[in-house]
Amino acid sequence: MRKIIQRFFKQGSVSLVFILLAFAAAAQTTVSGRITNPDGSGIPGVTVTVKGTKTATQTSSDGSYSIVVPNNSAALVLTSIGYAGQEIAVNGRKSFDVTLQVSNAAQLNEVVVIGYGSSRKKDLTSAITTVNSKDFQKGAITTPEQLIAGKVAGVSVISNGGQPGSGSTIRIRGGSSLSASNDPLIVIDGVPLDNGGIAGGNNPLSFINSNDIESFTILKDAAATAIYGTRASNGVIIITTKKGRSGPLRVNFSTVNSISSVRKTVEVLSADQFRAIVNATGSAAQKAMLGSSNTDWQNQIYQQAFASDNNISVTGGVKGLPYRVSVGYLNQDGILRTDNLQKFSGAIVLSPMLLDNHLKIDINLKGSIAKYRFANQGAIGSAIYFDPTQAAYSSSKRFGGYYTQTAANGDPVANPVQLLNDRYDNSNAQRSIGNIQFDYKFHFLPDLHANLNLGYDVSKGTGTIVVSDSSALQYRTGGENNHYKQTKQNTLFDFYLNYVKEFPSIKSRLDLLAGYSYNNYLTTNYLYSSYTYRGKKIGADSIAPFDNPEHTLLSYFGRLNYTFSDRYLFTATLRRDASSRFGPAHRWGLFPSAAVAWKMKEESFLINSKTISDLKLRVGYGVTGQQEGIGNYNYIGSYSTGNSSASYGFGNTYYQTYRPGGYNADIKWEQTATTNAAVDYGFFNNRITGSVDFYIRKTTDLLNSIPVAGGTNFSAYILANVGSMENKGVEFSINLIPVKNKNVTWDMGFNITYNKNTITNLTYVPKDPNYPGFPTGGINGTQGFAYINAVNFPKNTFNLYHQIYDKAGNPIEGLFEDVNRDGILNEKDKYKGKTADPNVFLGYTTNVTYKKWNAGFVVRAAFNNYVYNNIFSNNGRLNQITGGPTLGNASSNYLVTLFKGTSDQQLLSDFYIQNATFLKMDNFNVGYNVGKILRNKASMRANFSVQNVFTITKYKGLDPEISNGIDNNFYPRPRIYALGLNLDF
Repeated sequence: MRKIIQRFFKQGSVSLVFILLAFAAAAQTTVSGRITNPDGSGIPGVTVTVKGTKTATQTSSDGSYSIVVPNNSAALVLTSIGYAGQEIAVNGRKSFDVTLQVSNAAQLNEVVVIGYGSSRKKDLTSAITTVNSKDFQKGAITTPEQLIAGKVAGVSVISNGGQPGSGSTIRIRGGSSLSASNDPLIVIDGVPLDNGGIAGGNNPLSFINSNDIESFTILKDAAATAIYGTRASNGVIIITTKKGRSGPLRVNFSTVNSISSVRKTVEVLSADQFRAIVNATGSAAQKAMLGSSNTDWQNQIYQQAFASDNNISVTGGVKGLPYRVSVGYLNQDGILRTDNLQKFSGAIVLSPMLLDNHLKIDINLKGSIAKYRFANQGAIGSAIYFDPTQAAYSSSKRFGGYYTQTAANGDPVANPVQLLNDRYDNSNAQRSIGNIQFDYKFHFLPDLHANLNLGYDVSKGTGTIVVSDSSALQYRTGGENNHYKQTKQNTLFDFYLNYVKEFPSIKSRLDLLAGYSYNNYLTTNYLYSSYTYRGKKIGADSIAPFDNPEHTLLSYFGRLNYTFSDRYLFTATLRRDASSRFGPAHRWGLFPSAAVAWKMKEESFLINSKTISDLKLRVGYGVTGQQEGIGNYNYIGSYSTGNSSASYGFGNTYYQTYRPGGYNADIKWEQTATTNAAVDYGFFNNRITGSVDFYIRKTTDLLNSIPVAGGTNFSAYILANVGSMENKGVEFSINLIPVKNKNVTWDMGFNITYNKNTITNLTYVPKDPNYPGFPTGGINGTQGFAYINAVNFPKNTFNLYHQIYDKAGNPIEGLFEDVNRDGILNEKDKYKGKTADPNVFLGYTTNVTYKKWNAGFVVRAAFNNYVYNNIFSNNGRLNQITGGPTLGNASSNYLVTLFKGTSDQQLLSDFYIQNATFLKMDNFNVGYNVGKILRNKASMRANFSVQNVFTITKYKGLDPEISNGIDNNFYPRPRIYALGLNLDF
């Protein structure tokens, strides 16, 4: 037989082999397609296997796949962590697009990132919410926190305005401090961020590329946050960025191009109305000042602004080394002319496994360079009050040809257009955040892990401010040509041991953690002299060339998680922190927490229920601390350089000197104790899920600046522990999937939060028993304050005079209620009433997917919040028009009140407090999955979105959502139309 076979091949019958191979090839089929979430986004890393064989592949970053099957009758098996598996018969077809549904079992076993490690979702005992990338807000998102606005119960995200790169005010359960920080701690890939800001950069988070973020995890109660101790009183936000995936090279490119426009402007007098008032009430000289133009100054300073955000990422694996590399470029103009931001960002993520998979290494490197030209925001207020009968330019070449007014002291007053064009405020801010994390699983005890995390957060901000000496902006002082520079070097060292062990014989699971943390924060502020435009020094040189504020945190922490019978859960944490911001007597703080949970669904009386698919009760208590926003050296006597106006002259030379600052040796931690009770629920195979949380947060030893008697300290005010405050609230969230079939998926989420804030005690106040509290919230146009922090009232409670009205319901200027009937209007006649903070806020989000289409929107609302309309109060008076050496425009509210403006006390009237309850549609988006393009080498998705769609409110000002409650020359939030394209190769 062997001879026959040999002769067969020798005679050239190899052709038969080729025939057989061709027949086998003909029996094979290449099948391709895309695997998506219900919202149409691709699912990367899905394993596609030919049933009964070892032939398999994984989907790329956009969910696309291609695989060779041996015959037309084969079947494909699709599997991925977190999703229900699916099997599909080929039956001769060459293309399959499949939508995978999230697995209920996978949801329960999903791993959630928590402080120093992770936990199974089903084992959580505290208030923790995770928002993944598929649920983020869509559109032109330039700062990461905007991705989760309206998405999480108890979390308020309010953008600080429409400036490019501007940040947001984030509050978790109402905030816990009067004058220290109310911002949450933000941790990115294990590195706690310095929220102190960067010179030349207007928002610390804007340096993080939103396209690199995989998820947000929000820790809300102390049972979850106490592991972070001193910095966790206001909650913790953990940001996890996207990682590399093993497999072939995958490339993703996305671009979002948008147009922004002003949605609304402040209502002011038209040029004709203005002329009529001046002609009726002004002097002959004032009438002669009127021009012949009809200038809408707000139209002159605002523009339609274009922005382009482009990102490219590469993922894959090289010999077991998963990697991800991304690069981004953003160029965004502001709606205020001359505002511009250019941001370059990059990230590298490497995740090798070594030592027979016992050593996992995660390397995360992120960097950004932001180049700003900051518009002169003084033009916003100037556009409201500048004379509308004048043109922007004059026939004279003086002052650059701009029309210019003359102030009472003879100084020229620039018009709004010149304010923008003649000031060059340019900065270059750089930031890099990174870490390398080693997770070693011991060979002799694989349940024990050692984790070492070495991290950094470094930044550098430089900038110049240039104003020509020929400009009216600083004509008398010879213009400006100044520089500034700041560097920050923050370092992190974390080490902890983690032991996780299952004990089946006693139905127990034990998770133990113990560790040490070191954080150092060093800032260098360079103290440059001031110069005129042509380089003449103003004032004296600083004694020192730079200032080096620094503080350090040392911490020991531990955590115990215990599960019995997979339904009784217990968690305890303990952290001991030391901060260099406090003196030796109060340097160390102890922050414990404990929580229990009962998974009722696992009990015999519910385990077979087809209606109830999840039911868990949670109760927790913990204590957290506060040391942010209070300065580094308030507990000791210190010296700082005086400003140039306080220089001392010796002969012809002036010197800046050091001056002592106020201090309080007894200053100590703010502490917040939180009690949380909650129910997590799920019905009908988790088609309906959600939770209800009840909480009480009590903050003691509140930090606040207080007045001190003259001569008793080196300052009129010092920082001291002054009292206590309480937040009580309820959070309710529900997620529904009303429709889920082959072609249509509809999901929605709703959350609502009620929070009541009360100051319960003030202990450190002047001896006067009638002292009302701590005033705060300055009002433009007067030395008075809008708010007061007083016992039995919320923080930031309005404290103003009660306006008296005539029979027609019109306010009577300067007439207020004399509360104590002493015939004298004073502080005792002010009354405490409404508050700037809402006590109810909600969010609603929905998304519908139909075949290749998807659409959705996000709505937010706030109730019972009030705003002091400082535009009405300061600009709604006749003396704003004719009361000065120049003519100035007024708010249209003048036509309602006809106030003359002769009483400064009128600005302290409650007439200007307005209901700012609102309902906003933040985002509306429509997307389409185009599918395969470029000869099936790539796939494409398109998305169109509108942001700031509409606002329903009774508030009469520009925007009801003012984070500090005082509406004064607010940078308008624009309406944004954006078109996005996403390509996967």
